[in-house]
Formats: sequence, structure tokens, C-alpha cells
Amino acid sequence: MKHYLFSYGTLQLEQVQIATYGRVLSGSKDILKHYKLENLKITDQAVLEKNKQQFYPIAIKTNNPNDSIKGIIFEITEQELIETDKYEVSDYKRVSKVFESGKKAWVYINR
Repeated sequence: MKHYLFSYGTLQLEQVQIATYGRVLSGSKDILKHYKLENLKITDQAVLEKNKQQFYPIAIKTNNPNDSIKGIIFEITEQELIETDKYEVSDYKRVSKVFESGKKAWVYINR
């Protein structure tokens, strides 16, 4: 089964894709409306070792029509979606949203 996943952060990086999925993903640019990005301080040691970053972007719902987040929608497999759930720390939750293109995809937002 295939899934669509919207990334606005580290999952756009090829080295993170290879470490997480064993391959480089392909996707298309899209926009999530009514959300903005804030910084989240990561304390999960495994994530810190993999990416060497302490702060990560996190999507926050604002309901403001002027707010939007640019990113990429990737096509991934069921197993890759499970791996993504493991990759994302507990501060994030996965939800399904419709994007500016009309495409429906999973996105990780603040819990």
C-alpha cells in the first residue's frame, strides 16, 4: 500500500532518507495552509545522533489564512510510514490533511 507524506523538515534531506528508508525519496512541492513553523528542542538521543541537530521545525495550527508551510509530498510504502513513526519523536503526531494541490497526505504536527 502506498502513502503520501508531507515533509517540511529533516526528512527532505537525502542523508536522513537513506538512514531512515534505505533510499532517496521522490516527491513534489506543496503547501500546508493555516499552519506555521516553530522550533522544537529535541532531547531524544537517537535522533540527535542521527541528525546532529538540537532544534527541529514543528507545524503548529493557527487557523490564520495567511499562514502556510512549504514542503514536499513524498510517496512512501506502508513499512516506510512505520519507520517514519519511529523517527518522529513523541512531540509530533501524524494527521491526514489536504494540501494546496488538493492532494491528501500525512503530516506530523505538534501533539
